Amino acid sequence: MASTCRREGEGGTRLAVLMSGSSGLVGRAVSRLLERQGHRVARLVRTSPPQGPGFVYWNPAAGEIDRSSLQGFDAVVHLAGENVGSGRWTAQKKRLIRESRVEGTRLLSRALAALDRPPRVMACASAIGFYGDRGEEILTERSGPGRGFLPEVCAAWEEAALPARDAGVRVVHLRLGIVLSREGGPLARLLPPFRLGLGGVIGSGRQYISWIAIDDVARVFSHALENENLAGPINAVAPGAVTNRELTRTLGRALGRPVLLPLPGFVVRAVFGEMGEALLLSSARVVPARLGKVGFEFRYPTIDSALDHLLSER
Repeated sequence: MASTCRREGEGGTRLAVLMSGSSGLVGRAVSRLLERQGHRVARLVRTSPPQGPGFVYWNPAAGEIDRSSLQGFDAVVHLAGENVGSGRWTAQKKRLIRESRVEGTRLLSRALAALDRPPRVMACASAIGFYGDRGEEILTERSGPGRGFLPEVCAAWEEAALPARDAGVRVVHLRLGIVLSREGGPLARLLPPFRLGLGGVIGSGRQYISWIAIDDVARVFSHALENENLAGPINAVAPGAVTNRELTRTLGRALGRPVLLPLPGFVVRAVFGEMGEALLLSSARVVPARLGKVGFEFRYPTIDSALDHLLSER
């Protein structure tokens, strides 16, 4: 159970935060930032019994959660979900992707709604996969969903948090773009071949990639917890969406390597199937309209600034 909930300190109001998915790429970055800010982070884990007072048991696949330990948190950061980019999308993989997001969110949301004092805010991960393949169309939070597997999953994922919202929790759905980090994700997988001069444009190269640097991801989550004007869908992407060709050239230039070997679309489809079509060849030109309205300032608003920062890290 969260004992001390809200504490005033040098950094302002300090929160007791419950987090799912804390061991993932985004979870590690968000938890590090929140703890540096003085917040206390407890983690939802599948280990039973949990390792100590900073852990709360749950098992979404079994529909289990330790409700007695949920009372007293000020905020929830919900990140848990099956990795969409690991392996081909078999029928079983697609089931895991959907159920890990939808059923896990529904379980947590219903448990929070049943508390005597629910948390004030729940910041839930979602994804720009909500918009589907939209070519050059400029997409804001007011844009409707696309068609296909990912848009359907994202819509159901966000809807699963309705019990918490109906209980008075301020629910924020952070539609994450492609997260750039050297610790994992697409950039970490691209670096080895690009350093060898084996990088190249994927497909036509005209598809838009809406991205965000990992440091800014963590800051967006922190901002969502603190800013009471944020609720509903929020596009967590940098303002400078780029085409695949622009990203490829910028990465090659940053590494001082040629960009010579294209990866044709038919090869992507043959090797990766539906996953490759959705993640590598589709186009989503997303803008962070609502973050702009509340005055959020990106530290890395352009692809050049983000790659310069990430590739200079030691």
